[in-house]
Amino acid sequence: MKTEDRPIPVNRIKAVLAEKQISAKQLSVAVGKNTTTISRWCNNKIQPSVTQLQEIAHILDVDVRELLYPTK
Repeated sequence: MKTEDRPIPVNRIKAVLAEKQISAKQLSVAVGKNTTTISRWCNNKIQPSVTQLQEIAHILDVDVRELLYPTK
């Protein structure tokens, strides 16, 4: 598969968790979701809602825009 054919990841939750040294398990407890859901968010298999992104940003103490890849 060519690089340009690969989908661009939609969120940076996994990267921000690593930067903040917070585990997916800790995030799952904080947002009240199971670890499978967090894993799927981190691997961009599914995306959290805007409301969930805002909650995650608050928990991680980051601007919600830091959880998303820029489009431009």
